[in-house]
Amino acid sequence: MRDLARLPKAHLHVHLESTVRWETLREIAAANEVESPDRPGAGRAAFGGFRRFADHNALVRGCLRRPEDFRRIAREFCADEAAQGTRYAEVTFTAAAHGERLGRPEMPLEAVVEGLAEGQAAHDIECRLILDHSRRRSVERARLTLGLARRYAADGQRGGGVVGIGMAGEEAYPLAPFTEVIVAARDAGLHIVHHAGEACGPASIREAIGIGRTERLGHGIRVLDDENLVAEVRDRGLPLEVCPSSNIALGFAASHRDHPLPRLREAGLTVTVNADIPAVIGTDLTGEYTVLREVHGFDDDALAELARAGADASFAPARTVTRLHRLIDEWIAVSPAETAVHSAPR
Repeated sequence: MRDLARLPKAHLHVHLESTVRWETLREIAAANEVESPDRPGAGRAAFGGFRRFADHNALVRGCLRRPEDFRRIAREFCADEAAQGTRYAEVTFTAAAHGERLGRPEMPLEAVVEGLAEGQAAHDIECRLILDHSRRRSVERARLTLGLARRYAADGQRGGGVVGIGMAGEEAYPLAPFTEVIVAARDAGLHIVHHAGEACGPASIREAIGIGRTERLGHGIRVLDDENLVAEVRDRGLPLEVCPSSNIALGFAASHRDHPLPRLREAGLTVTVNADIPAVIGTDLTGEYTVLREVHGFDDDALAELARAGADASFAPARTVTRLHRLIDEWIAVSPAETAVHSAPR
């Protein structure tokens, strides 16, 4: 078995605020004279639902106050992802909410862009940003998110800029109020990707596809609840950003053995593997691939196929996708005897 930490990967669904190292969070909290949250337990239903996770996440975000805080977590994100074989990442960041909270609308995003640039220069990784907006929050803040995305849009020549926006948060809240913002984002050349089909069922996926104009489905695991929807998503070629450990921690899947990822692939859907909130639940992207090997019996060819799906589903420049395919082909061409197996905690 080949070393999964060396498998070149694209990471498409990961929230920056949920990647912060715990020692970093404690140091930042101490510098800002605020209390850092306790580290949650790992495993099934660590939060017992989305609301408890969102409340915990708010405590993490509240620790981040200075430009150097945002630059640091972006630099360390690059280092940690590169160490596990990620060569391209689209990291989600709730820029407008931070700017509003701190009374400095552009500072958090500007600092993150700077931190990503520094991290990319030091590590073999390329990053882009997706700005998210909670469905529970105002349309006005969504417009601010769009304005930030336009100002910090990726230029195609360097990493670190914004490539898209999307709606996140509790899926029971409708997308309809944000239609104007979504259309304007598409007109501005930004990509669109919404969270859907995790807590809520097929209706949330249909909404994301219809008025939401999504180009990928953030999670999307509930698509299996409707055979007609499975066929539609498959025919449209809409990739799913599947995050197994996160689904389990939030109570949307019972265990890794029961997780629907294998059935999603068997249904002919495009599946990408992601960690979503890795630091919070004690995993990483290599750990997610390791579980697929150890629990579901995926061989190295299948794991390489998933890595290629991530590259193809990304919003990366064509040259980056081509490079990822070449690196993945090189990984699979290496004899397993030439590399040690990487094991990650589940």
